[in-house]
Amino acid sequence: MTSTVAELIVSYMERLGIRHIFGMPGAHILPVYDALYDSDIQSVLAKHEQGASFMAGGYARASGGIGACITTAGPGATNLVTGIANAYADRQPVLAITGETSTHIFGRGGLQESSGEGGSIDQIALFQGITRYNRIVERTDYLGNVLNRASRILLADNPGPVLLSLPFNVQKEKVDEAVLEDVMTRAHVQTHEPSCANAEDIVDMLLKARHPVIVAGYGCLRADAQEPLGRLSRWLNIPVASSLKAKGVVDESSGLSLGSLGVSSSGKAYRHIVEQADLVMVLGAAFNERTSYVWDRELLNGRKVIQIDVNPEQLEKVFKADLAIQGDVRKILDDVLRHLETRGVAQAGEPGLEAGEGGDSGRGYEVFQSGFALVEKFFRELEQHFADDAVVFDDNIIFAQNFYRVSSRARYYPNSGISSLGHAIPAAIGAQFHEPAPCFAVLGDGGFQMCCMEIMTAVNYHRPLNILLFNNATMGLIRKNQHQQYEQRFIDCDFINPDYAKLADSFGINHVFVDTEAAVEQLFRETDLVRGINLIEMPIDRNSFPNYSSRR
Repeated sequence: MTSTVAELIVSYMERLGIRHIFGMPGAHILPVYDALYDSDIQSVLAKHEQGASFMAGGYARASGGIGACITTAGPGATNLVTGIANAYADRQPVLAITGETSTHIFGRGGLQESSGEGGSIDQIALFQGITRYNRIVERTDYLGNVLNRASRILLADNPGPVLLSLPFNVQKEKVDEAVLEDVMTRAHVQTHEPSCANAEDIVDMLLKARHPVIVAGYGCLRADAQEPLGRLSRWLNIPVASSLKAKGVVDESSGLSLGSLGVSSSGKAYRHIVEQADLVMVLGAAFNERTSYVWDRELLNGRKVIQIDVNPEQLEKVFKADLAIQGDVRKILDDVLRHLETRGVAQAGEPGLEAGEGGDSGRGYEVFQSGFALVEKFFRELEQHFADDAVVFDDNIIFAQNFYRVSSRARYYPNSGISSLGHAIPAAIGAQFHEPAPCFAVLGDGGFQMCCMEIMTAVNYHRPLNILLFNNATMGLIRKNQHQQYEQRFIDCDFINPDYAKLADSFGINHVFVDTEAAVEQLFRETDLVRGINLIEMPIDRNSFPNYSSRR
């Protein structure tokens, strides 16, 4: 039986488990859109292709599955770049489908041509550094191989974005549907997982250490390792610090949580490691600029280091480990726990951190000495009212890193990929297509104006969303740096904001202005933060700065 390539691509996406695809149609991709008409996959019309790629990334992060976006040729594809780059940096499985001009006019100056021929845009080169695989499919005889290669990237333990560009004429060609029978569309399940050969070495090193500390990264969340991580921490009374992306990997209000480790955090986790730790166990953490305090040698010098990561490229990338192991974090932790049980290692009693060391105390007063009490109040109320089910997409980062204690049941997604402004709102909307939950997009007024048009996507598809907008009429990070390092020579950081109440009214959504702690309490008491779409405007002082320095 035959079908068109466009129909086959849609069938391929269905087999991958894709249920939503975000994008904007154009003439060169309409055959695929026409095939989507009869599919169970819901196409979601974004307001800009960048928003569509951020939505796909947000869906992938919230679902743990594959996010998908679709655009036309030329500017449709080029507008995806920032969102695809973000997915690449965050190792998100995102499938991007783009159209292309027909092959018979390659190199002849076709409208929106991106073939790279005859001086046209070279789409392959453009996406080469921000995708794990990308291909313009010029013929059908190797289509099965292309789809197999795409699947292996999307379904891998260490995934990344894939871009497939389909020329208009190729989309309409007929192919045998049996092509898909030989294409992998489900992750390979290993029925027998061999034990970690180094599990006993890990146990020996942990038991010999007097003050071990675990640094848990996003790899723990990807591996669904929260449960064995928590058991190991409690069993041996090991405090846990998380990377920014892993906030909530252990409940940050628990006695063994050191909170978030990072240059813009309060410094609690840093001080504990530097002053007490003799062994640091790094689990699925990249130890990038933020986590490592700009690669501060003092953090790990003189300490034994165990590093476990599924991605071999992360092992010993920025520091030397005494024991470096490539593998699935959860499976290795399960092996470590079995060895502890086999050896009869007694479980520790109550958590042994000194008062004031756990996640229960200290809310960033070193980073924020004054001027941010209202922000702190908001996150306290968020903890209280949505401890179990909040989903937070955060472009601002520094406030939540210090003020927000994430429970092991909530989900916190910082914009840590390439830290692009305008990410939080579309990413949160994408997540709401997976499973609606009390959802908050946190961002400043500068980033808001890059993506606010996507609010209408939430309105059009009835997706609940709460947007916490910090209004200080400035690009806060830029102004902070110019204050700290450029003698307050402020340039191109300040601006005039629109009337956000009127803007919200034009979108048909609710606007709430919170300028006192009482107003914050009233917000959580009276506003529908579960089913509504709310723009929550919070004024902050443009001349109040966090104390950390980004050393730029």
